Amino acid sequence: MSFRERLQRASERGKQARAAQLNEAAAKALSEEECRRLHSQYRLSLTEYVENCLRELADNFPGFRLETIVDESGWGAAVNRDDVSLGAGRRGNLFSRLQLVVSPYSKYHVLELAAKGTVRNKEVLSRNHYQRLADVDLESFRELVELWVLDYAELYSAAV
Repeated sequence: MSFRERLQRASERGKQARAAQLNEAAAKALSEEECRRLHSQYRLSLTEYVENCLRELADNFPGFRLETIVDESGWGAAVNRDDVSLGAGRRGNLFSRLQLVVSPYSKYHVLELAAKGTVRNKEVLSRNHYQRLADVDLESFRELVELWVLDYAELYSAAV
């Protein structure tokens, strides 16, 4: 085989390698778009469930106000309540809040749920849970939402 033939074959192999790289990049872009779509789908379902659970909490404890959260920290809902304490001739404000938020899409391809709870000015609950988008089990997220809301209800009832 002459040098010219080997040079042409090397050139062909290079072109094939370049085409394979472009195909791989295109497939990766599609999977990135698929991840974004999955995250959006899961986020919508989970935030709706969070809002329903927190609405029930607010209905069970009069004085709590429900608010929807849509900001740079994510999407979700929160219930909060302000109380006044009177004692020893002094007046104080007591703040209680439970917030559940689904974090925005990130390069790590995970669905993350974060909870923060405060009862009478003291943080009593701070939890995070995440799963890879490819492995998401929405039922386990729903069970966690219920568990965290029930934990908060118990902590709030014990403090009041």
